[in-house]
Amino acid sequence: MFALLVGYPVWWALGFGGLAVVVVAVPMGVILWRRRPVRVPPGFGWWLLLLAVYLVSGVMLGETPAGSFGELGPGRVLGYLMRLAIYSSLLVVVLYLGNLSRSELPQLRLVRMLGALFLTTVAGGVLGVVAPGFQFTSPVETVLPEWLAGNSFVRNLIHPTAAQTQMVLGYPSPRPEAPYEWANAWGSNVSVLLIWFVVGWWVYGGAGRRVAAVAALAVAAVPIVYSLNRGLWIALAVAAGYAVVRLAARGRPLALVTALGGLAAAGLVLVATPLGGIIGERLDNPHSNEVRSTTISKTVEVALGSPVIGYGSTRPALGNHRSGTTGKTSWCEECGHPPLGADGQLWLLLISQGVTGVVCYAAFFGGAAWRHRRDRSPVAAAGVLVMLLVLFYMVVYDALVTPLSLYMISFALLWRERLEKP
Repeated sequence: MFALLVGYPVWWALGFGGLAVVVVAVPMGVILWRRRPVRVPPGFGWWLLLLAVYLVSGVMLGETPAGSFGELGPGRVLGYLMRLAIYSSLLVVVLYLGNLSRSELPQLRLVRMLGALFLTTVAGGVLGVVAPGFQFTSPVETVLPEWLAGNSFVRNLIHPTAAQTQMVLGYPSPRPEAPYEWANAWGSNVSVLLIWFVVGWWVYGGAGRRVAAVAALAVAAVPIVYSLNRGLWIALAVAAGYAVVRLAARGRPLALVTALGGLAAAGLVLVATPLGGIIGERLDNPHSNEVRSTTISKTVEVALGSPVIGYGSTRPALGNHRSGTTGKTSWCEECGHPPLGADGQLWLLLISQGVTGVVCYAAFFGGAAWRHRRDRSPVAAAGVLVMLLVLFYMVVYDALVTPLSLYMISFALLWRERLEKP
């Protein structure tokens, strides 16, 4: 896990990025095979059922439902196989973590590995703010054939970039994404990793770690605001509210006062600096609302043609929110092919694996939150919070690739918390 989490910048620079989990799952699987019998977590069956539905949905890859277009080709098959590899690999990672003893991998060590990745994420976010045009060709990108490296989905995974520059506020605005595949992935990941960073560096940290944690969180505020990521901001508000409620319920007045003081200080910083103005400007420019609503409605409409098992993968939609034209033309530069299911894991699963896939995914993570809702340890409380954020994010963001990796590692931490302690 050290190589995957602490060494993630190396994977990113090489061009593996989120696909690193597929690579490390191979030796993990070998270790599990040698350590049979393998214990499995509660809710394990839901993920197995999701994989089964995924395989069955493959028979629909060649279908072109009404409201979409395109024939079965290498790109669609490649996307299907890559998602299958990721879903399967992450199950191996969960089993691997759950079958390591506390002496082999202490909980706090794993939490602090996630904290180290948080620092990497903040550094990447700062890079995206100060040098948004930074990018380079990775070794993996160099050796892949053009037909594969040129695929838009693959390119986002293997081509390291610092930021996505978008016209969100009416002018070019860089949104940090390093060291991940998309700006929204950066937003989801930084929120999850921040939770584990606070646990590892503040809750279980000494004076030195706590001072460093405050400094790191102050720096993190800059790329978090410049990300223009409303979903991230909502998630952080939910996390703050969750922490306050948990502390109040446990009768921890000193910790509660500290938390409220920290939130008040953060609010003052936002009000007293240009960061607050950026947030206000973003809220006044709901750039993606119309696009999202149109794509989601079309996704639901198309998914109704195969509601049980879906169509195996996404589909490009006919037209977009501005025009019924399919594709850009000399007179309609805004026309394009919005992929159905691109606005959240819920919608991706709905069109790819139908209602069955949605239920399996939600039951897997929601069940974990429910089982551990009364656990009182900081790790359990943080794990439940992450599971709740998973359910929130599935409505607004795609979980693939790196966000789902962090969700599953968080699930494993929650599971390990109830296993026998040394």
